[in-house]
Amino acid sequence: MGDEVVLVTGVSGYLGSHVAKQLQEEGYRVRGTVRSLENEAKVAPLKNLVPDAKHPLELVAADLTSDEGWDKAVEGCTLVAHVASPFPDQTNRAVPEEEVLGPAKEGTLRVLRAVAAQNGAVKRVVLTSSFAAVFGETAADPNKKYNEEDWTDPESPTLDSYTKSKAVAEKAAWDFLKELPEEQKFELAVINPTLIFGPPLIEAHKSATSVILMANIVNKAYPGVPRVQFPVCDVRDVAKAHVKALTLPEAASNRHIILTESLWYRDIAASVAKEFRPQGYSIATAQLPYALMWLAGCFNKGVRNSILPRIGKTLSVDNKRMVEVLGVEPTALDCTVQDMVYAMVDLGIVKKAKKYKQVGSRAEVPAVNGEVEEETKEGKQEEEKEKEEGEKELEPEDKEKKEDEEIKPKEDEKKEEKEAEDEKKEEEEKKEEKEKKEEK
Repeated sequence: MGDEVVLVTGVSGYLGSHVAKQLQEEGYRVRGTVRSLENEAKVAPLKNLVPDAKHPLELVAADLTSDEGWDKAVEGCTLVAHVASPFPDQTNRAVPEEEVLGPAKEGTLRVLRAVAAQNGAVKRVVLTSSFAAVFGETAADPNKKYNEEDWTDPESPTLDSYTKSKAVAEKAAWDFLKELPEEQKFELAVINPTLIFGPPLIEAHKSATSVILMANIVNKAYPGVPRVQFPVCDVRDVAKAHVKALTLPEAASNRHIILTESLWYRDIAASVAKEFRPQGYSIATAQLPYALMWLAGCFNKGVRNSILPRIGKTLSVDNKRMVEVLGVEPTALDCTVQDMVYAMVDLGIVKKAKKYKQVGSRAEVPAVNGEVEEETKEGKQEEEKEKEEGEKELEPEDKEKKEDEEIKPKEDEKKEEKEAEDEKKEEEEKKEEKEKKEEK
């Protein structure tokens, strides 16, 4: 370690900032690239990721769409974590595929060329790819467990541009290394994270895909959740995998899938609800019926192409290299998503509810007289609604059994009430008869 300089590209990003933070905590000298040093909203918070760091974070300007600045960024570094990935803004227009695939491939090669130009001074590059480069189709083989040997076919007509870009960029990196002359070679390790959740570090991370997904859950953007499954992981585990892969001999020349587990969307929402409903947040966890999703797909291309084909389908993924080679144990789901929401609230990405009293994650729920406060009225109503939804989903025989179980106690109760009334009536009749005898 010592005074080794590690370059982290895209250091202001959701993942890049975590990689830089962990490297600083390990004592490394970290140099990070940003598109512009003028963007104070992104630059200023980065300098305080680790306030007591042995070496302050160094920032340089370098854009993946231009050659300018990359030689300077790489100069003097012995290790490189290439986390950045260009992706065009699709907010107001449909982006042509060539605008996605070209920059993704060229951006990666631009960094690797700068590394190769150091003629062996850089020992290893850890490249951030994606599980999308391992498997990118919408419907998985239910009998298969996907691992690092699998590759997404970028020629498949069913892939979206993002998925293709990840497969194309990673393939380009491996091919580039093969063709290098011996004096310019360096070691390469690849990290393939699944869908990343976990706490953002700066407010600017509100535009990250998973942060937007979580904000939709917390803000109840939709009345329920589709029955789809995602392989997910914690951003802190992904960052730790990068740090480990920079130096572990076994990591070189290999890919590494980062995964907690494959989870239903409803599991994620339920974990959020468990922690945040008592604090005044309205979290929808009811499962949306297929018919409603199909109808939404008629008007929304994303739902039609990405959600509908996944409904009810499971996906099995192997994370053996993550655990056994990199030594990264997956963070529990509750910790991942609940820490994420706490961070989003504290950073102002989502609003604080009236009952929210936490600053930072993992705090205790506010208590009254030593007991946890009761859930909000809205939260109770949601639970009742979910209970009804659950009953609708029961199989006919289960529903009949459930109804029988509910009816029997009611019948017993009515029988007891009738017996009590009969006893009371009999006592009154005896009393009247006694009074008449006394009068005579």
